Amino acid sequence: MRTSLVAPPDRAAEIVRRVHARLAARGSHLPLRLWNGRELGPEDAGFRIVLAQPWSLRAVASLRDDLRAGEAYLAGAIDVEGSMVAALRAIDRLRGELAARDKLALASAALRMPPEPAGLQRRRAQLDGPAHSRERDAAAVRHHYDVGNDFYALVLGDDLVYSCAYFDDAGAAAAAHDREALARAQHRKLALICRKLDLRSGERLLDVGCGWGALVVHAARHHGVHAVGITLSPRQAELAAERVSAAGLDDRVRIEVRDYRDVRDRFDAVASVGMVEHVGVDLLPTYVRTLREHLTPAGRLLNHGITTGRRAVVRDFARDPDTFVGRYVFPDGALVPAHHMVRELELGGFEVYDLEQLRPHYALTLEHWAANLEADLTRARDLVGETTTRVWRAYLAGSALGFASGDLGVVQILAGRERTRLPLDRRRMLLAG
Repeated sequence: MRTSLVAPPDRAAEIVRRVHARLAARGSHLPLRLWNGRELGPEDAGFRIVLAQPWSLRAVASLRDDLRAGEAYLAGAIDVEGSMVAALRAIDRLRGELAARDKLALASAALRMPPEPAGLQRRRAQLDGPAHSRERDAAAVRHHYDVGNDFYALVLGDDLVYSCAYFDDAGAAAAAHDREALARAQHRKLALICRKLDLRSGERLLDVGCGWGALVVHAARHHGVHAVGITLSPRQAELAAERVSAAGLDDRVRIEVRDYRDVRDRFDAVASVGMVEHVGVDLLPTYVRTLREHLTPAGRLLNHGITTGRRAVVRDFARDPDTFVGRYVFPDGALVPAHHMVRELELGGFEVYDLEQLRPHYALTLEHWAANLEADLTRARDLVGETTTRVWRAYLAGSALGFASGDLGVVQILAGRERTRLPLDRRRMLLAG
């Protein structure tokens, strides 16, 4: 039943037009298309936000509730034509610029819209058992990484490197749709990791969370190491093993479906790239202790992981899952500030040798990934369906904004055990432009 406060569709459109005009007069020119086909705002912004239903404004007006807005987008009640990154950047700018009276006007207009229907959830992750048990961790990883290898190749590029690239100035200036610039930056990142670890021919390397095998193949081919890559995703492992064989490295590289807690061998070096985010805050001491036990007394560790950009903020989706990323993208994931990770490493018996903040590199990487997806949305839908494509479109664009703003960071920490000896200068880490 419609209450006296709820406007009928035609009246609702006029309410939105008036609020939009008010914001435009203050410099916030947001391009919109309403459910009745009416367009508001500039035509040359590079994007247009579509409010497919009168109640869609309620989700947009929930300025701090990304789960609510995200689920409206998954349901098709909100859409974006053109660049999702540009759209979210404009919305974020609007959030920061709104005066209190304008926020009140927007909230008042949203309340005049019809209510949202119940049950908007789409493909929320469903995990059973204690958080960060082996079985539940495996299910969480499969939820994210078993989307499909062809889909990941579409987004990441043919090299299938799913972590922050390392750009030089020329690469940073390249257009986001330049796939070669992204490939070069990813190759630079693999080279940087191997140089930081000071890998030598004949040494043994463990890659924890090896993805599709890019790092172990690079390290074996260019540094002569013997490598083991472990992942909890059977689909990743299958393709990684095929890539190892195609590179002619079966005698030096092995891929296993294995939990990091179940490794029994010792290695000269351990790389953990984009895996620590899945460990969980409470298990970080176990993670650090376990990786230390995997190393020889002279062993080195390179831990590459996403952090919170805010110094006192810890995000644990196992405890507080009600965010878009926590529900749909990285169930049970957790992020801590960089100093928290350094503390855990030092308390766990490591000496820290180097820390590098790669936040600007990840903002660029995500813009490339988002552009790859935007360029081939039709094929993405054919591969994984409409809902999963929307999840990834929103996740990549939102993450690009998070790294660009400093809300998120990503650091590489080089650490060693008690007998580690590394060159005294940093020349080994320097990469050619």
